[in-house]
Amino acid sequence: MIEDDLAIGRALLAVFQDEGHLVVWLRLADGVLARLQAETFDAVLLDLGLPDGDGAELLRQLRAAGQSLPVLIMTARDSLQDRLNGFNTGADDYLIKPFEIPELLARLRAIVRRANGNADGGWSFGELVLDESRMLVTRAGAPVALSRTEFALLLALVKESGRVLTRAELEQGVLPHSEGQTLDVHISNLRKKIGERLIRTVRGVGYMAQKPHE
Repeated sequence: MIEDDLAIGRALLAVFQDEGHLVVWLRLADGVLARLQAETFDAVLLDLGLPDGDGAELLRQLRAAGQSLPVLIMTARDSLQDRLNGFNTGADDYLIKPFEIPELLARLRAIVRRANGNADGGWSFGELVLDESRMLVTRAGAPVALSRTEFALLLALVKESGRVLTRAELEQGVLPHSEGQTLDVHISNLRKKIGERLIRTVRGVGYMAQKPHE
C-alpha cells in the first residue's frame, strides 16, 4: 500500500490486517520500485498524490520495468480523463476517494483473482505466445510487458479467436467493475503493444482476435 495520508493509511492497514492480509505500507514514492523487485507481493494499492512524486509516474516506471503486478489506484482525482490516464498508464482498476471499504476489498480481490486464477497452459496466436501459467507474453520471441488486466483480456480474446466477444462478455469476465470507456482504453493499449491488426472491432457488438491474414 502506497498512501501518504496517515489517517487513511492507518484505517486501511487495520482493515487489511482484520482480513488476514500481510501489508507493507509505504508513504513515499522513493524506494517503492526497489521494494517491489526485492520482495513478492500479490497486488499494489496506489495513491496518486504522493509527497515526493506522482503515483502515475511511479506506475509508468513499474510497467516499464516489466512488472505485471496488479495495481489498484485509489485517488480523489475523479474526472473521466483522470481515470483514462490511470488505465493508459497501466492500472488494473481505479477507485475514487472517498470509497466504501467493501467495494475496495471486492475490487482488490477481483484483480488478484485475475492474476492468480489461470490454469497451466500456453497459447500461440500469430507471432504471439501466451504462457498462461506464468502470465507472460512474447511477440516474435521478444517479451511484451502487459498489466494483469491486459493479459487477462488478451487471453480471453485468444482463447476464443475467430469469435466475436461482446462487450458484456469481456466486461463481466475481465473487468467486472468497469464503466464507460475502460474496456476501449485497455483494447487501445493492447493494440499498441501487440499490433493494431490482431484485435478487430465489430461495431455495436464487441471485439475479436483475428490473425492478420484472416
